Amino acid sequence: MQRVAISPPPELSEVPDAPGCYLFRDASERVVYVGKAASLRKRLANYFGEPGSLHVRTRAMLEAASSVEWVLVRTELEALHLELTLIKEHRPRYNVRYRDDKSYPYLAVTLEEAVPRAVVMRGPHHKGVRYFGPYAHAYAIRETLDLLLRPFPVRTCSDGVYERCRRLGRPCLLADIEKCAAPCVGRVGIEEHRAIVEELCAFLSGRTAPVLERIERDMCEAAEAMDFERAARLRDRLAAAGKAVERQQMVSTKEEDLDVVAMAGDELEAALQVFFVRRGRVMGRRGWVVDRVEDLTDGQLLAGFLRQLYVERQTEIPPRILVPEAIDPVEEGALLEWLRELRGARVQVRVPVRGEKMELLETVTGNATEAFTQHRLKRAADFDARSRALRELQEHLGLAEAPLRIECFDVSHLHGSQAVGSMVVFEDGLARPSEYRHFRVSGIEAGDDVGSMREVLIRRLKHLDEQSGDEGAQRSRRFAYRPGLIVVDGGKPQLGAALEALAESGASDVSAISLAKRLEEVYVPGRSEPLVVPRSSEALYLLQRLRDEAHRFALSYHRRLRSKAATRSDLQDIAGVGKARRLALLGHFGSMRKLALADFSEIQAVPGVSATLAARIFEHLHGVDPAPTSGVGRKG
Repeated sequence: MQRVAISPPPELSEVPDAPGCYLFRDASERVVYVGKAASLRKRLANYFGEPGSLHVRTRAMLEAASSVEWVLVRTELEALHLELTLIKEHRPRYNVRYRDDKSYPYLAVTLEEAVPRAVVMRGPHHKGVRYFGPYAHAYAIRETLDLLLRPFPVRTCSDGVYERCRRLGRPCLLADIEKCAAPCVGRVGIEEHRAIVEELCAFLSGRTAPVLERIERDMCEAAEAMDFERAARLRDRLAAAGKAVERQQMVSTKEEDLDVVAMAGDELEAALQVFFVRRGRVMGRRGWVVDRVEDLTDGQLLAGFLRQLYVERQTEIPPRILVPEAIDPVEEGALLEWLRELRGARVQVRVPVRGEKMELLETVTGNATEAFTQHRLKRAADFDARSRALRELQEHLGLAEAPLRIECFDVSHLHGSQAVGSMVVFEDGLARPSEYRHFRVSGIEAGDDVGSMREVLIRRLKHLDEQSGDEGAQRSRRFAYRPGLIVVDGGKPQLGAALEALAESGASDVSAISLAKRLEEVYVPGRSEPLVVPRSSEALYLLQRLRDEAHRFALSYHRRLRSKAATRSDLQDIAGVGKARRLALLGHFGSMRKLALADFSEIQAVPGVSATLAARIFEHLHGVDPAPTSGVGRKG
């Protein structure tokens, strides 16, 4: 292991051109980032190039780091193993962390015990325990277990209950209702009970057909032997097992094993969902939420997620994994080799393009989208998170007090036409839709976003501190409130427009910043470089929500205006043609196209249309006076 300072940047000739892992450490010796590379020299060269070309998240990591060290290994696969170990050991702040969006329950069978039992478990997996699931809800797994105990009466009691029943020689109530084979009192032997447990595991693994056939065969043999009581019990067990099979969703016409991975999110966070399909049936699902603290493409994010997923599920890797897009080519080779090593056989990672597998991926994507929406709503509704966001925003921007009222502005247009502005308001970190405003932009050169933003802000700021009269009741009084912070969508030019508008309106005491979409860069007055707000901070999350809401509000208004303009009839611009005559003309001809093809006499034939009006309509539609060709003179 070798370590060098990063200020000044190290000579690349010192870095070996070989596979390995590298660790960035801060001044307190804490590891802030861990990475791997097939060539350490080439990978580290990316960090010490032109600073302006680096992603904002990479720059933030380098600002926190003071040294870098590396560890050489023989192959890229060994580098992958070492990277996973180092991330687990150090938990670096700038590495992506995949965290469960909830604690999922599993149906666990304790095979390591002399008398195994089936229980509902959460948390980390333990050696010697067979896990099935995870299930979305605890009640679902308990209902499933209750159904399975009739065909597979395995032990479910705790060790204390089992020992008490064994000492007393009297089984518990579950044995009386035939939901336990009662190995505690010797109704079945230890080996016979383990055989039932093995059947339960096979059934839960998706191998249902052999189990159902065996129960049906035993039932028929009992009936032929005139043991009708046993045959009836087996009949009930068969019906219960069939009911449990029906509860498992069938998603494939083939009895195949695969995992389906999907993701949804934005620039800051992503939600990932996995459906575990065994023998063509969904046997469980699980979800994660990840902060995008690294500068990763979706393909790289998926590669990292698969590593994290199968570190935890090393004994449950299927032969095929479906993903929404291709794994990053740089990561793919080592990842597939690592999966093959864990499974002991080849593993395929594929992107489905059609058929039932594509439909299944769309279903999982819908679940990921819903999980991401719920995560954002939960985070937005958290009072502590909102308070922390406002406090962090105050600290990062150097404000005298937390901005309790924040207004965000955006401009939307289509190739310069139908330009509109939007203002959204958040108070105490929550959206206040009743305070939102629209602005129609006019008198600005087409495509001038900066000029449009300046006009919108001047029009809004002129209402500051107004005293409401008879016209402006409650809504106008609210519009006169001074915001604690103004946020504009865009970069330094838009911020400059906001500062000009504030100065012109005499409101220079109001703070303003801009938020650029592409890299989530925050620009503040008096600073040429963007302000680095930590990716994990609630402050940046609040700014992003403001920006997205302003963009949505502006776009919805712009689309309404476009739709209205598209359906506006040319007849509305003709003097003397009101709503009744428009309806009469369109009802007579059927469409504007047919009206435009009509001659003067056909237009005049419409009830309620005089010769003068017909001539005016004809001239508006064709640009010529109909009098010379129609033989009908226009009235003076």
